[in-house]
Amino acid sequence: MSAVAAPTVEMTVTESAITEIKKFLAGEDDLPETAGLRVRVVPGGCSGFQYSLNIEEESRSGDFVMDKGGIKLFVDMFSAQYLNGITVDYTSNMMGSGFTFENPNATGGCGCGTSFSA
Repeated sequence: MSAVAAPTVEMTVTESAITEIKKFLAGEDDLPETAGLRVRVVPGGCSGFQYSLNIEEESRSGDFVMDKGGIKLFVDMFSAQYLNGITVDYTSNMMGSGFTFENPNATGGCGCGTSFSA
Protein backbone atom coordinates (compact mmCIF):
# COMPACT_ATOMS: atom_id res chain seq x y z
CA MET A 1 0.00 0.00 0.00
CA SER A 2 1.68 3.20 -1.15
CA ALA A 3 1.29 6.47 0.67
CA VAL A 4 -0.32 9.29 -1.25
CA ALA A 5 1.63 12.51 -1.00
CA ALA A 6 -0.29 15.37 0.52
CA PRO A 7 -0.90 18.20 -1.92
CA THR A 8 1.37 21.18 -1.54
CA VAL A 9 1.37 24.74 -2.74
CA GLU A 10 4.44 26.85 -3.46
CA MET A 11 4.29 30.59 -4.06
CA THR A 12 6.91 33.26 -4.61
CA VAL A 13 6.34 36.68 -3.07
CA THR A 14 8.72 39.41 -4.21
CA GLU A 15 10.43 41.80 -1.80
CA SER A 16 8.32 44.72 -3.06
CA ALA A 17 5.11 42.72 -2.42
CA ILE A 18 6.30 41.74 1.08
CA THR A 19 7.02 45.42 1.85
CA GLU A 20 3.53 46.49 0.76
CA ILE A 21 1.80 43.64 2.61
CA LYS A 22 3.69 44.60 5.79
CA LYS A 23 2.44 48.19 5.34
CA PHE A 24 -1.16 46.98 5.08
CA LEU A 25 -0.79 44.74 8.14
CA ALA A 26 0.81 47.57 10.14
CA GLY A 27 -2.13 49.83 9.25
CA GLU A 28 -4.64 47.45 10.83
CA ASP A 29 -5.49 47.96 14.49
CA ASP A 30 -5.17 45.17 17.06
CA LEU A 31 -4.21 42.31 14.75
CA PRO A 32 -3.32 39.15 16.69
CA GLU A 33 -0.01 37.31 16.17
CA THR A 34 -1.97 34.72 14.17
CA ALA A 35 -2.98 37.25 11.49
CA GLY A 36 -1.92 36.91 7.88
CA LEU A 37 -2.88 37.48 4.28
CA ARG A 38 -5.38 35.19 2.58
CA VAL A 39 -4.48 34.63 -1.07
CA ARG A 40 -7.26 32.95 -2.97
CA VAL A 41 -8.96 32.40 -6.28
CA VAL A 42 -12.65 33.17 -6.61
CA PRO A 43 -15.03 32.65 -9.54
CA GLY A 44 -15.53 35.83 -11.53
CA GLY A 45 -13.75 38.35 -13.66
CA CYS A 46 -13.83 38.41 -17.42
CA SER A 47 -11.82 35.17 -17.82
CA GLY A 48 -13.51 32.95 -15.23
CA PHE A 49 -11.39 33.35 -12.09
CA GLN A 50 -9.93 36.30 -10.23
CA TYR A 51 -7.43 36.74 -7.42
CA SER A 52 -8.42 37.92 -3.96
CA LEU A 53 -6.21 39.26 -1.16
CA ASN A 54 -7.66 39.77 2.34
CA ILE A 55 -6.16 40.32 5.77
CA GLU A 56 -7.49 37.73 8.23
CA GLU A 57 -6.92 37.25 11.94
CA GLU A 58 -6.12 33.54 11.68
CA SER A 59 -5.95 30.59 9.33
CA ARG A 60 -8.89 28.25 8.81
CA SER A 61 -9.04 24.48 9.10
CA GLY A 62 -7.52 22.88 5.98
CA ASP A 63 -5.54 25.96 4.95
CA PHE A 64 -1.99 25.82 3.67
CA VAL A 65 -0.04 28.27 5.85
CA MET A 66 3.23 29.66 4.52
CA ASP A 67 5.70 32.16 5.91
CA LYS A 68 7.15 34.50 3.29
CA GLY A 69 9.46 37.20 4.57
CA GLY A 70 7.86 37.18 8.01
CA ILE A 71 4.28 37.32 6.66
CA LYS A 72 1.83 34.46 7.05
CA LEU A 73 -0.03 33.51 3.87
CA PHE A 74 -3.21 31.45 4.04
CA VAL A 75 -4.35 29.44 1.00
CA ASP A 76 -7.47 27.27 0.98
CA MET A 77 -7.55 23.85 -0.73
CA PHE A 78 -9.66 25.05 -3.69
CA SER A 79 -7.34 27.98 -4.44
CA ALA A 80 -4.16 25.93 -4.00
CA GLN A 81 -4.71 24.07 -7.27
CA TYR A 82 -4.68 27.37 -9.17
CA LEU A 83 -2.03 29.19 -7.12
CA ASN A 84 0.75 26.60 -7.04
CA GLY A 85 3.84 28.13 -8.62
CA ILE A 86 2.58 31.72 -8.89
CA THR A 87 4.62 34.84 -8.22
CA VAL A 88 2.97 37.71 -6.36
CA ASP A 89 4.59 41.08 -7.05
CA TYR A 90 3.83 44.73 -6.35
CA THR A 91 4.47 47.19 -9.14
CA SER A 92 4.23 50.93 -9.40
CA ASN A 93 4.35 52.92 -12.62
CA MET A 94 2.72 55.87 -14.38
CA MET A 95 -0.49 53.87 -14.85
CA GLY A 96 -0.83 53.15 -11.14
CA SER A 97 0.32 50.66 -8.58
CA GLY A 98 -0.91 47.34 -7.30
CA PHE A 99 -0.31 43.65 -6.83
CA THR A 100 0.35 41.54 -9.90
CA PHE A 101 0.18 37.77 -10.32
CA GLU A 102 2.34 35.71 -12.66
CA ASN A 103 0.55 32.40 -12.94
CA PRO A 104 2.13 29.52 -14.92
CA ASN A 105 -1.13 27.54 -14.51
CA ALA A 106 -3.28 30.07 -16.36
CA THR A 107 -4.34 29.05 -19.85
CA GLY A 108 -5.69 32.49 -20.67
CA GLY A 109 -6.15 35.92 -19.24
CA CYS A 110 -7.43 39.37 -19.98
CA GLY A 111 -6.09 42.87 -20.29
CA CYS A 112 -6.89 43.82 -16.70
CA GLY A 113 -4.38 41.31 -15.31
CA THR A 114 -6.60 40.32 -12.40
CA SER A 115 -8.62 37.64 -14.16
CA PHE A 116 -7.53 34.31 -15.69
CA SER A 117 -8.75 30.98 -17.01
CA ALA A 118 -7.33 27.57 -16.22
